[in-house]
Amino acid sequence: QRPIRMLEAISKYKAQISGGPNFTYDLLVNKTTPEQREGLDLRSWTVAFNGAEPIRWETLAKFVDTFEPYGVRKDILYPCFGLAEGTLFVSGSEVGHEPVVVNFDKKALERNQLVEAGGEDKAVTLVSSGHFKGDQVIKIVNPETRLEVKNGELGEIWVHGPSIAKGYWNKKEESEKTFNAYIADTGEGPFLRTEDLGFLKGDELFVTGRIKDLIIIRGVNYYPQDIERVVEVCHPDLRQGGGAAFSIEADGEEKLVIAHEVEFRAKPDINDVAAAMREAVAENFDLQLHALMLVKPGRIPKTSSGKIQRYASRLGYLNDTLQKIAVWHADD
Repeated sequence: QRPIRMLEAISKYKAQISGGPNFTYDLLVNKTTPEQREGLDLRSWTVAFNGAEPIRWETLAKFVDTFEPYGVRKDILYPCFGLAEGTLFVSGSEVGHEPVVVNFDKKALERNQLVEAGGEDKAVTLVSSGHFKGDQVIKIVNPETRLEVKNGELGEIWVHGPSIAKGYWNKKEESEKTFNAYIADTGEGPFLRTEDLGFLKGDELFVTGRIKDLIIIRGVNYYPQDIERVVEVCHPDLRQGGGAAFSIEADGEEKLVIAHEVEFRAKPDINDVAAAMREAVAENFDLQLHALMLVKPGRIPKTSSGKIQRYASRLGYLNDTLQKIAVWHADD
């Protein structure tokens, strides 16, 4: 409701540790004014954690640029990775060090290949989620063959360690599938299958997205968070952090659909929004938008920590259970 309160609390109580997913830092930049920021003293803040999957470098860079005059430094940024099934924490950065950031070729990444890019032009900037701590073991595994891939290759993140849960309450079949995975050729395990895609570069873990969320159209991989990031700023009536990109099957092939919240009290013309989205999607991804659903504020399904639930959004679109304002189809 009033994001400046978080910063006021850090300033008043000299807090050292605070943070949240990407949207937290977007809100602090976009929903606070220079007048509200006056008088803030954030020099006590030493760990600004971000556990999103994946972490947006442009979000963190903009956050530091905005709040550097009030004591925020780049070396307080603490990218990390975790999930409830791993008792939250799996990997993290080094306190007091700037995050590890690497540019990768965008087109190669779409083909599941990792090719470092020299500059930021036509590149995807990925942020390391640090390295695993203590007794945790991380393996990157081909989700189909269940064979471990080489360092620097994409796969599913598998985790083993003493803080991994035993299973889901009263869900034996699901627990077996998720918590009892073994490497096919070595028999090493059991591992927790996180269903997150990523890779290891040395001992640094990079998270690229969710397996279930990955959009595959004409054999090319598209990460929904990349599409959502471009779309949410293409029209002023769209809420930042309020969109879900996913694919559905239509006419025998996968097609792109976006469900997006509108700003409070906004009454956009669906055709205007669709035109802006089509242009943004085509220009950035060479994709055609198949359908668009505008929904009421706060109605896109999210986790308790505020992360977009794309699978639930897809079901809501297909079952027409999202509180829609307007719908647009490319066929109309």
